[in-house]
Amino acid sequence: MRVILVGPPSRRARLRVMLPDDVEVVEEVETMTEARGVADVDAYVVARSAPADEGRLVDPLTPRELEVLAQLADGLSNKAIASRLGISDETVKFHLSAIFGKLGASNRTDAVRQALRKGLIEL
Repeated sequence: MRVILVGPPSRRARLRVMLPDDVEVVEEVETMTEARGVADVDAYVVARSAPADEGRLVDPLTPRELEVLAQLADGLSNKAIASRLGISDETVKFHLSAIFGKLGASNRTDAVRQALRKGLIEL
């Protein structure tokens, strides 16, 4: 698996030593907006910074989930996201469900808020 490590340098260093041998780190960045080569990786491993409950690792978002999340942050409906990305409404719903679960979000607004806090998207 090829991954990009995202987060503060000290947390990325701790993450690197915890990764299994079959994981290849292709890039390390402070925020998701700095990441390049989105299509070339299988996942992002996000090391959140500080407050107590934010020290945990987030399940990695896939490149497609990040694309859906960016469209969500732009305020688009499921149909509009589907149209822009060339996928079905049902596929958008599937991705949103996965995003909500991985971010611990209860709705669209909360997902965008969590993603902003984690540096996954910018407005």
